[in-house]
Amino acid sequence: TFGFGTFAHYVVNFDPFAFRFPESWGFTAIQGVRWYGLAYLAGFLIAMYLMNLYTKAGRSPLSRDQNSSLITYLLLGVILGGRLGYMLFYDFADFCANPLIFFKVWNGGMASHGGFIGVAVAVAAFSKINKTPFLKIADIIASVAAPGIFLGRIANFINGELWGKISDVKWAMIFPASAPGLPISEIPPRHPSQLYEAVAEGLLIFIILQWRFWRGKTKDGQIAGEFFIIYAAARIFCEIFREPDRGVSLIKICNTELSRGTFFSLFCILAGAIFIAAGRLNQERRP
Repeated sequence: TFGFGTFAHYVVNFDPFAFRFPESWGFTAIQGVRWYGLAYLAGFLIAMYLMNLYTKAGRSPLSRDQNSSLITYLLLGVILGGRLGYMLFYDFADFCANPLIFFKVWNGGMASHGGFIGVAVAVAAFSKINKTPFLKIADIIASVAAPGIFLGRIANFINGELWGKISDVKWAMIFPASAPGLPISEIPPRHPSQLYEAVAEGLLIFIILQWRFWRGKTKDGQIAGEFFIIYAAARIFCEIFREPDRGVSLIKICNTELSRGTFFSLFCILAGAIFIAAGRLNQERRP
C-alpha cells in the first residue's frame, strides 16, 4: 500500500509490476510485466508515431517502412547499449565475475549513457545499410527520444529506486527501499529526484527539441548536438539532488568528487559539440 506517512511525507511503495503471472504459469524468474518494461514499450511507440508524422509532413527522408526498420535497430541499440553500459559503468566487478548476469534483464540495471552509445551505433549501422545521411537521422532520433526518457524516470519512481538525497523540503518523500528493515516512521524523507529527472531530462527536452525541429531548417546534426548538451546540463543539475548508487564509488577529478552520472554527462557535452561541428563542416563542404 501507499499513502501519506505520519510526518505528512508521501510514502512511495508502488507495486513494480503492472500485472503478475499466476504461479501456475511457471515463470518464477520473470514473475510478470513490470511498469519499467511498459515505459520502454510506450517510449518506442511514441517515437514511432512521431517519426511517421515527420514522414507524412515531408520533414523526414524516411518512408514508413524505413521508420519501422529503424525502430528495430533502436530497440536493439537501447537494450544492448543500456545493459552493457550498466555492467561496465556501474557493476563492472560483478560483470567480470559472472558475465552471464548481462542477460538477467528482469533484475533491472540499465544505463542511459550506455543506451546513447548503443543508439549511436544503431543509427550508424542503419544509415550505412540504407544509404541515408547519418546526421539527419540522428536529428530525427534525438527529437523523439525524450518521451522514452520521461517515462523511464516515471518508472524509476514507481519502482522506488534511484531516490534522492535526504531532505526536509515539504515535497520530500519516503522510499522504503532506501532503508530496508526500518519502520516507515524512522525512514528519513528524500528528494523525489526521479521526478526532477523526468521533467528536466524528458519533458523539458522534448518541448525544446520539438520546437527546434518544427520551427524551421537547421543544419544536420544541430538537433542531435543540442539534445546531448541539454541532456547533460539537465542530468548534472539533477545529480545534485540524487543519492549516488550504493556500492558505486564517486570519481575524483581535480580534488572534486563527481557522481558517475555527472562524470559521463561531461562526455555527452563533448559528443554534442562534435555533432554540431560535424554538421557545420558537412554543410560547408556541400557545393
